[in-house]
Amino acid sequence: MKKIISLLLLLLANFSNGQIKLEGVVRDSLNNPLELSNIVALNQVTKGLESYAIADQKGNYKLELGKNGTYIIQVSYIGMKTFEEILITKEINIQKNYTLSPDNVLDEVEIIYEMPISIKGDTLTYKADAYNTGTERKLGDVLKNLPGVEINENGQIEVEGKVVNKLMVNGKDFFDGDTKLGTKNIPSNAVDKIQVLRNYSEVGQLSSVRNNQDNVAINIKLKEGKENFWFGDVTASAGASPDKGLYVFQPKLFYYSPNYSINFIGDINNTGELALTQRDIRGFGGGFRAPSNNSGTSINLGDNGLNFLTSQANALEIENKLATGNFSYAVSKALDLSGFIILNDSRILSKETSFVQYTNPELGIPDEATEQTSNERSNQGLIKLSASYKPNTINQMEYDVLARISNDRQNQNVFSSVIGNTKQLDEVTPYSINQNLNYYYTLDEDNIFAFEAQHLFKNENPFYNAILINNPFGFDAFDTTAAALNLDTSLNNYDLNQNKRIKSNQLDAKLDYYHIINQKSNVNITAGTILSHQNFSSSIFQFLDNGNTLEPIPTFNDGRATNDTEYFFRDVYLSFRYRFKSGKFTVTPGLSAHSYGNKNTQFGKTFEDNFFRILPDFETRIQFKKSETLTFRYNIQNQFTDVTRLAEGLVLNNFNNIQFGDSNLQNALSHNVSLLYSSFNLFNYTNVFARAAYSNNIDQIRGLTNFENVIRTSTFFNSNFADENVNVVGQIQRTFGKVVASLNGNFNYSKINQFIQGQQSVNEGYTQTYTPGIRTNFKTAPNINIRYRYSVTENNQGSRNTKFITNAPSVSFDAYILKKITLKSNYSYTNQNDGSNESQSFQNWDASVSYRKDKDAKWEYELRASNILNIDSQVRNSANAVSVFSSETFIQPRFITFRFTYTL
Repeated sequence: MKKIISLLLLLLANFSNGQIKLEGVVRDSLNNPLELSNIVALNQVTKGLESYAIADQKGNYKLELGKNGTYIIQVSYIGMKTFEEILITKEINIQKNYTLSPDNVLDEVEIIYEMPISIKGDTLTYKADAYNTGTERKLGDVLKNLPGVEINENGQIEVEGKVVNKLMVNGKDFFDGDTKLGTKNIPSNAVDKIQVLRNYSEVGQLSSVRNNQDNVAINIKLKEGKENFWFGDVTASAGASPDKGLYVFQPKLFYYSPNYSINFIGDINNTGELALTQRDIRGFGGGFRAPSNNSGTSINLGDNGLNFLTSQANALEIENKLATGNFSYAVSKALDLSGFIILNDSRILSKETSFVQYTNPELGIPDEATEQTSNERSNQGLIKLSASYKPNTINQMEYDVLARISNDRQNQNVFSSVIGNTKQLDEVTPYSINQNLNYYYTLDEDNIFAFEAQHLFKNENPFYNAILINNPFGFDAFDTTAAALNLDTSLNNYDLNQNKRIKSNQLDAKLDYYHIINQKSNVNITAGTILSHQNFSSSIFQFLDNGNTLEPIPTFNDGRATNDTEYFFRDVYLSFRYRFKSGKFTVTPGLSAHSYGNKNTQFGKTFEDNFFRILPDFETRIQFKKSETLTFRYNIQNQFTDVTRLAEGLVLNNFNNIQFGDSNLQNALSHNVSLLYSSFNLFNYTNVFARAAYSNNIDQIRGLTNFENVIRTSTFFNSNFADENVNVVGQIQRTFGKVVASLNGNFNYSKINQFIQGQQSVNEGYTQTYTPGIRTNFKTAPNINIRYRYSVTENNQGSRNTKFITNAPSVSFDAYILKKITLKSNYSYTNQNDGSNESQSFQNWDASVSYRKDKDAKWEYELRASNILNIDSQVRNSANAVSVFSSETFIQPRFITFRFTYTL
């Protein structure tokens, strides 16, 4: 690794030595600096773009040009005549100022090269071909080349540190949820421009009265010739692995016209290439956002689906079938229809070994070594339909409905050094329907009304089965728990089962009134409500050898082993916010008054609580420059739990994790403070993002946990001890010609209070991560991307302190050779050390070589290899509230496939 870094730095030094600087100031005829004026240098021989710049607020610009060359310099600014000249460089830097005159007639100078990047208001536009190197195949490859744009570890697009929440193509929504489908599937050769829409508002009527600083959208402009024609590609592949044949079939087809669009993405493979993981699909919200998002109230309806152990990165075998479709249709100028459907079928086999150490060894909880294998099957379906009606500029109505259904099953075989062998089965077939209705009305230029309502119905029915080995004539680790549950202990196995059903109904609605006082201030009054109703039932039973079932009555928890709980929640609120601008400051103080009511009924008794609370919020934004801001936020939030923590009967989260709730649980209160800094400097191509956040949680719901060996029984309480969390995230990126350097940092501190074995346990965690990186973006030379992640995680759990240190360098390389051959290689090495045992490490290397006759060729042939070093497992060290653990996860072996791709 050291040799590679030294070689790269040497190459970069040689590249820098071959450059000279052209810098100066662009002014108008009155000697005023022209901020955002464009300066372009074209190589006179190749006519290709050599360098470009955008002047800063003082009119300064700077270009890097090759020595002893001849260039066409163009200087342009809106409303000014474009200036053009021939410039010959030598061995020294050049200082040169330009003066532009007003354009009173049509400009006689033709602009022969469009700027790679331009700014108009809150829209930042990149020209894709100016950054492409020839090795790009999908939209994600294009985005990685752009300054200020990144694809994070979760596959989401980030711009200036903010996650992009909407992706459009030619102004039409593309699966208006997770952007991963777009980055992995839209062909790069169809992309003309990428428009980054900062401060994005889907409702134009509200753009001037709502704070949209955190809203970022991306619109992909297609190249000419892609409209009114089908485009895309189809990939087919076959290959071999040590124990099976491999296959891939991936049709990706797109059609766009002014009035309608159709997209289809299919993916059938057994190589682990998942366009969307199971978690992605479960979290696919379809663009829904709760109306009460900024009300100060947070209520958790819970998620009772299966918490699958695996992902595409840590499985032995993966078979996946995905079919997705997306459409939009402009019925008229006023009415637009759109929708999507996602169908996914996956089969996953995984294996993991782990060693667990529980908090505070003085409490007598033994260490545990486990080995588990898991077979997972998931069938998921989503369908969404949307309608938008805008007959004129003062009326807009939107309706959305999203239906979701799944059939998930997980079989696990677990061996525990404490419990022994256990077989587990989890099944669930949940479904939900989410509806959204919005109406926006502009009474006049000073008064706007907005009504937003969302209804969710969700039905979940998880089933759990665990079979544990029992010695009826001796002692087993589960015997004490079995006796407490009052199970039949005379059998050779404990066949333990649980049925659960959770039905949730929630209405979230609000009416906003905006009064525009003047251009610098407005008032927002909101009346809203959240109405929630949940029913929860559960029962625990044991299958006996004679075919009968036993419904046990436990010897603890007052004998309550079943649940039949009804839970009502109500929040009616009225809020007031005043927004005003003064110089560089935009200040928004706010106040909301809430009338809360919650009631749960179970075991013949009712607990009811009604109270009133005022919640303040405050935001100040300082606009130093057009692309430099500092934002301070403070708010108090009321947090309410779901029905499962209120239900007082026993619930099996697992055979070794039993819980029962408390009907008297109260809400928690959190104080949240954050400071956000963002700067994007087009003069020196420096992108800086930093965020610091602190939260203090009062009356947080925490656990009262007792262990019988490694089997825990927990209930909940409102903690009198405040929990705290501090998080600081930062990123700086600087472009030096064709080289981009970056540094990411992350620090997190958390303090959680809980009670274990009747003793207070304070869990403090510290995590700090630093990731420097450097990459190149040469047009013709090979490109390399080097990153180094250094992470330290410390946990203090009573008398047990742990510290994990991770060093993870990675190198990626791509080259476009003879404009026909594309080489790609990705290598990573991860070393983890806990400071006491020997360090653990694993590495991964993937590579591919592809051939196409030229960039417009229809056929491409690719040889791809994954896990070339044939590493059989990956290691991980981590910690949670009650334990620290190290695990080894077995992964797919070396795969080699040969692929054909046909481009439409």
